[in-house]
Amino acid sequence: MFREEMKKAAEAYGISLTEGQLEQFNRYYELLVEWNKVMNLTAITEPHEVAIKHMIDSLTAYDKEYFAEGVSVIDVGTGAGFPGLPLKIFDPTIKLTLMDSLNKRVKFLQTVVDELGLQDVECVHARAEEGARNKKYREQFDIAVSRAVARLPILCEYCMPFVKRGGKFLALKGMQYQEEEQEAAKAIKVMGGSNVTTRPVKLPGLDDVRAVVEITKGMPTPKAYPRKAGTPVKNPL
Repeated sequence: MFREEMKKAAEAYGISLTEGQLEQFNRYYELLVEWNKVMNLTAITEPHEVAIKHMIDSLTAYDKEYFAEGVSVIDVGTGAGFPGLPLKIFDPTIKLTLMDSLNKRVKFLQTVVDELGLQDVECVHARAEEGARNKKYREQFDIAVSRAVARLPILCEYCMPFVKRGGKFLALKGMQYQEEEQEAAKAIKVMGGSNVTTRPVKLPGLDDVRAVVEITKGMPTPKAYPRKAGTPVKNPL
C-alpha cells in the first residue's frame, strides 16, 4: 500500500525510484507507524499523506548542484528523520549526520538506519546549541538541512555554525517563508551567511505554498554563537 503511494508520489513530483529505494521507503514507513504508537513521532500516518507531506517534501531539499557524490550533510533537529533519511535513501552517497535533542527519537533513527542497511549515517543525541560547540561537528559539513523546527532567524543560529565556509544551509519552509527571510536578514549576516536564494516548490496534489531557502556560508560563524540553550528562542537575533 505505502510502496504504491510512494511510487505514485515520486512520479508525480518528477523523480524515479528504484525497487530497492521503494523497499527502503516502505520499511521506513512501517517503522514510523509502529514506533509512533508508543512515542510521538508524527501526526501524519495515512500512507498517501506520509508519502507526499513527509517523504517527497523532504526530497524537495535535493538539488544535484549541491549534492555532489560523498557530500557531508547534517540534519539538525531531525525528529523522525525528515528530511535527512529520505535524502539518504534517494542519494546513498550522502555522508549523513542526524542530530536530535530527544534520546528516544535517536533510538528510533538508529533502528531505521540499521533495518534499512544505510551506510555512513551517524545518529547523535544533542541539542543544536551543544552540538555546534563540539569540534567534531562545528563547521564540518557541506550542507545543513532543517525542516519545521523553528522560525528562520532561530534556525540560522542553530544550523549555520555546522556549515563549513562555502557550504549551504537549506531550510524547508512553508507559506511564511518570505516574511521569515526578512526577519532573518540580521541573523544570516551575523552567522556568516553571504548569499540567500529561494526556490519555491510544489508538492503533488497540494496547493499550499512552500519553498527551500538556500543560504551560502561566506564567513566563519563567530565563536559566541550559538548562544546557550534556550537563548535563541527567547531572544532571536
